[in-house]
Amino acid sequence: MNNEKTEKAGGDRTQNLVVGGGIAGIVTALELLEGGQSVTLLDADSRERFGGLALWAFGGMALVGTPEQRRMGIDDSPARALEDWIRFGELTPEDEWPLAWARCYVEESRTAVYDWVRGLGLKFMPAVNWVERGSAMPGNTAARYHILWGTGRELVQAVSDRLRSHPKRGRLTLLHRHRATRLIMEDGVVAGCSGVDLDRDQTFEIRADRTVVASGGINGSEAQVRRHWPSGWPEAPGIILNGANPLSDGNVHQAVAEAGGCLDHLSDMWNYAAGIPHPQPHFDGHGLSLIPCKSALWLTPDGEPVGPAPMVTGYDTREMCRQVVAHPYTWQVLNWKIAKKELAISGAEHNPRIVKHQMIRFLGDLLFGNRRLVRQMLGESTEFLAADSLDGLVTEMNALTGEDRIDPGRMLKRVARRDQALADPVRSADDPDIGRILRAREWRPDALRTCNLQAIGASGAAPYIAIRLHFVSRKSLGGIRTNLEGRVLTPDGSVVPGLYAVGESAGFGGGGASGKRSLEGTFLSGCILTARKAAAAILAA
Repeated sequence: MNNEKTEKAGGDRTQNLVVGGGIAGIVTALELLEGGQSVTLLDADSRERFGGLALWAFGGMALVGTPEQRRMGIDDSPARALEDWIRFGELTPEDEWPLAWARCYVEESRTAVYDWVRGLGLKFMPAVNWVERGSAMPGNTAARYHILWGTGRELVQAVSDRLRSHPKRGRLTLLHRHRATRLIMEDGVVAGCSGVDLDRDQTFEIRADRTVVASGGINGSEAQVRRHWPSGWPEAPGIILNGANPLSDGNVHQAVAEAGGCLDHLSDMWNYAAGIPHPQPHFDGHGLSLIPCKSALWLTPDGEPVGPAPMVTGYDTREMCRQVVAHPYTWQVLNWKIAKKELAISGAEHNPRIVKHQMIRFLGDLLFGNRRLVRQMLGESTEFLAADSLDGLVTEMNALTGEDRIDPGRMLKRVARRDQALADPVRSADDPDIGRILRAREWRPDALRTCNLQAIGASGAAPYIAIRLHFVSRKSLGGIRTNLEGRVLTPDGSVVPGLYAVGESAGFGGGGASGKRSLEGTFLSGCILTARKAAAAILAA
């Protein structure tokens, strides 16, 4: 049975009902349980997928003022981080609650997130990474991206184990495969929810003193992504891969709106530009997000450079997405040397060295190249092509699309021009893409993962590789408006009695704490922070 504690006949009542079994919901339930209150946690997914997207996440967290930063000589502070956050996210004074949550995040990420995670017995990798450095405007002016040793999977395991083995476990009810469809209202107060037991195909109703929405964002639904497509962008491409959870479809958001809650900034999303269909999909349309190779050529379906802004990862993910969606798909063209040094896939599933704590093998991959991953993708994915010559590669590319849009002669010339620019210090200095590669290599962790001006057509670098890429949906930056206690707010700023929201449901705080762009790594940590703040407010009430 998916029920880890059987429901009482005729329904159930609890002090706290948590709707959603992702990391935000689990942390909320754990904190409330530790405070001595009864909790019913219901999740639409199966027991095996308990933990939501965190179960598959890479485990990166943007943190301020950590020992890892100090050991690397990184000069950072909450004030500096907040300045970066507001500028990069384009937050305005009108964004009252997003600004409040942004300030809360930078001031409390060390104590409420870092120290709490370390208290679970988990560790971060020693190297702090520098991501989202900015393009037209500066992003992170200091390295803040901390990678959890063991990935998000180990975080989920730690908190779920603690939840299931808690001394007060008798006050906890876990209900898997239970999907909330409606909030129960009594005299203007949210008093629980009703929904469907997906295994038994029957309805249920749970009443609660407080209901906490932790059901994720809207980006698991392609229809929602298209409905809230950013204004001013090119039209959405025909294919949008799903890098989220199909169960995060915005239905609970709608229930919150019907209860009077305000939904903000749903057109602000954190999607990715370099997706491929998952070779072993967990659901229809499942996409993997690649971490694009910096030294590759990023090309349109006709073999022209994607632009006009530089297409080098690690600077401005939102701008990269805006540029790729002008095309039905894009290509990265590279060679074996670049692929083994730079190719990576976001998430726990394709990072076994980190998941299994294999430090020696992880360092070996960094120093000598991740041949295993490149071979795996060439063998498993139809989107990965390889050939011994550029002519042969173009033939493979045109055969895959059936369009014959790429001219072999033009491809040869384009690669030659890029290789010549790499070899010429003057031209390299003037090339914005090459400049970003050089800038990335100035940071030691990036230098280990980025080639030193590797020419694509260099002797001995074959086979040549092409990867067809599609836009992939991932996270909702917007969501349910909340105050710093996690209480859901109406459009006029009053609270919806009995209702809270945490994690991605709440736009990681306030209905959109990040604004239009994330500094990256604010999601797992944002879930932990919002969950702990809401639970603390409930316990203090």
